[in-house]
Parts: sequence; C-alpha cells; structure tokens
Amino acid sequence: MPFDALNNLWSGVRESSHDFRASTEIFPQLDTDKLIHALNVREKGEANGRANRPATSAQSLDEVEQLVVGRIEQEKASAYQVLEDQFQTFETRLRNLDFEGQFGLIRQANASSLSDFKAEIASGVDELHGLRRDLKIAEDEMTSFKRRHGLDRAAKVPSAGATSVKIALLVVLILVEIVMNGNFLAKGSEQGIIGGITEAVVFAVLNIGSALLFAIFCVRNLVHRSWLMKLFGLVGLAGYIAVALAVNFALAHYREVSATIIEGAGTEVIRRIRENPLGLVELNSWMLFAIGIFFSILAFIDGCMLTDAYPGFAGVQRRLDEARQNYISGKLDLIDNLREIRDEHNGKIEEIVRDLSSRRRESAAIIAHRTRTMGLFAEYQGHLERTANSVLTAYREANRAARTDAEPQYFAVAYKLERINPVVKTSEDWDDRVLTERIQIAQAELNDQISKIGFAFEAAVAQYHKLDNLFPEAGVGSQQAA
Repeated sequence: MPFDALNNLWSGVRESSHDFRASTEIFPQLDTDKLIHALNVREKGEANGRANRPATSAQSLDEVEQLVVGRIEQEKASAYQVLEDQFQTFETRLRNLDFEGQFGLIRQANASSLSDFKAEIASGVDELHGLRRDLKIAEDEMTSFKRRHGLDRAAKVPSAGATSVKIALLVVLILVEIVMNGNFLAKGSEQGIIGGITEAVVFAVLNIGSALLFAIFCVRNLVHRSWLMKLFGLVGLAGYIAVALAVNFALAHYREVSATIIEGAGTEVIRRIRENPLGLVELNSWMLFAIGIFFSILAFIDGCMLTDAYPGFAGVQRRLDEARQNYISGKLDLIDNLREIRDEHNGKIEEIVRDLSSRRRESAAIIAHRTRTMGLFAEYQGHLERTANSVLTAYREANRAARTDAEPQYFAVAYKLERINPVVKTSEDWDDRVLTERIQIAQAELNDQISKIGFAFEAAVAQYHKLDNLFPEAGVGSQQAA
C-alpha cells in the first residue's frame, strides 16, 4: 500500500494531530470521537440549544451542521482524488504492458528470424566453398605429383614433436663436437681451451652443416624418378664424402701442425693433405678424425630423415594436410556458430513466452486491484455518511437537551451523502479470455519458429557435409571430413 512506512511510523504516535484512525488503508477511516472533539459539536450544540437555535421552523442545516457536512465532503473529495491517482497508476501500468506491441514484435521477429538464419547459412556455404576449392587444388596437386613421379604411397611427414627431437639431436651433435674438438685443439692453441673451442666452432659448423646441406638438397635425389636427378644425387653423395673426409682430415692435421707451428699452420695443413693425407702420426689426431666422421654421418642420416626421402613429396603432403585441416576446422566452426545462433534464438523465444505469461498475470492482478480499490472507495463513502450522522447526532442531542422550544423536524432526518460514481477508463484493458487466446496463438507461432530454425539448422549441416561429395575423385569424402 502507498505510504506504508509513513503510516507505520504515524501509528506509533500517542497523540495524533488529525481525525483519522491509525491505518495503512488507502482510505483511512475517520475517528468519530476525535472529529466530535475537534469540531466542539457538543459544546456548540448545547450553546445553540439554550438559544433555541436553530428555530423550530428551520428547514435546512445550521452553520454547525454545515461545518460537519463540509468536513465530510472535504474528506470525500480528498478520497476521490486518491482514487483518481490510483486509477492513473493502474492505467499507466496497463499501458506499459503493451500486449499489442509485444504481439507486433513477435510477428516481426517471426518474419525476420528465419530469413536471417538462412542468410547466415548462405554466408557459411560461400565461405566453405572457398575452403573446399582450396582443398580440391591441394588434392589435385597431390594426385598430379604422384602420377608424374610414379608414387603410390603416402608421404612421410614427421610430426612436430619428431622434428623437434631431430633438430635437438643436431644441436647436441654440434655442441658435443665443439667441446670435444676444442679439447683436442687446445694443445696447439696459445689461448688454451678457449682458443681450441673457438677454432672447433668453425670445423663443427663446416662438418655438421655440410652434412645437412648435402643430405637435404643433394643426396635425396638418388630416389628421384628422373635419371638426371639421380645423377645429381650421386654427385652430391660423392661430394658429401669428399667434403666430410677433407674437413675432418684438415681438422686432424691442423691439430698436429698447430702444436708445433705458430704461423703458417693453414698452409702447412693444405700441403700435408695434398702430399700425404693419411700421414697422421698421433693417436689423438686419428681419434679426432674418427669423431668428426662419426658426427658427420649422424648429422647426414638425421638430415635425410628430417622429411620424406622423395624430394618435394613432403611439401605437397603438408599443403594438402593444411588445406584439409582448414576445411574441416572451418566447417566445424560454421556448424558451431549456427548452433550458438540457434540456441540463443531459442533461449530468447522461451524468455518471451515466459514474459507473456507473466504480463497476463500482471494484467489480471492490476484489474483486480483496481476493482477492489473501487469497492473500497464505495465503502469509504458509506463510512463518511455514517460518520457524518454520528457527529450530527452528537450535536443534535446536545442541542435538544439544552433547548426549551421544540426541535426542528429535520433533526429526525438522517443525512444522506451524495455519492460519487467513478468512471473507469478501460481502453487499456484486455479481456482475460481473449488475452489468453492471443498469448496461446503467439506461443504457438514462437514454437513453430523454433521448429523452423531447428529444421533449417539440420538442413544447413547436411548442406555443409554435401560439399564433401562435390568432387568424389579427390579422395576426401565425408568419412575423412568427419
């Protein structure tokens, strides 16, 4: 009720400064005893009675009685204003429910939601077509490559983990060779172990690096279909062997020469390799040569196994795998996006349905509250009439007891309050039966919309999967995409 907090505070006050009973009602009842006391009707009635006023022949109310009636009329007017304010509040609340607007929005949503969803599907089809074309190009490239080179197997493309292990092995080989060569070369270096390691870095890079270059770019051509490329691979293998022997013999001779010659060691190494490359006289030099050859062979084998043995085959396979993964991921992302849109749409529909039911209950509650308020106002007018008669009776009894002349005849007539019949604006009212039917129709339309969105989603998923069968010769059908 309005002013609940104020009325509760006011009800605790011992002496009230008004003539109402403590109450939280919309139309608080007048306290008859307080009103009699406030208007001094008994004292005024006794005083007028001693003066025989009003006269016996009087036909209308005297000034005291008119004062009482005026006070009652004033309370009636105030109560009616409160009622009008309540009506205005009810009317505003009913207008804010805006059922017609809600039904219009539902019709608009039903007309656009499905078309918007289908537009999203069409956009996804266009995007997926592009990815499928990229996959088809990669598939055609793979088919053409296999046909040209007579291959009937899958390319061996190592995983990221395996590639990382092989690269790590190469790094370890380089580091170990640098440290070990540095220890052997430190004998002839003026800077000791630091100088030996510095010199060893150059030999390690030449030894491991040349093995990798020959393995990746030259020797792999031995398995090529073209005889010219096979010849190139054979030349590369011979070149690798020559370079590996030359680098490691040069390293071993450099160790022996640097131990005795400070200047011109490089020239002496070249002379010794030309005249007698096997002329190593120290065991450590032969050990250094063997270690270098061993690490070179390990790096050579690791380089050959970094990718597929057939030149270019792994690159074609990687492009095909990337295109296939892009296509499959794109399709799954599009389906997930449609699923999110569908679920969001259905969630909003369910919320709208709940809101409509809530609005209908609120409308019924507002109308019932308004009807109850009208009944309270009618009862309040009856209360005002009874209060007026009680106050007038107190005045007339005091007047009658004090007067010597006969009382006026109208003293015996009860006061009749002129009632106000409020007019209710029902322009915003909905008949509950009609409103229930309209809501049921709207709910049926919304549920039908959910079904249509669901069917459109299933059709979209099927349409996306049908793209897998557009090019059956490509070898990537629905089973692979799934």
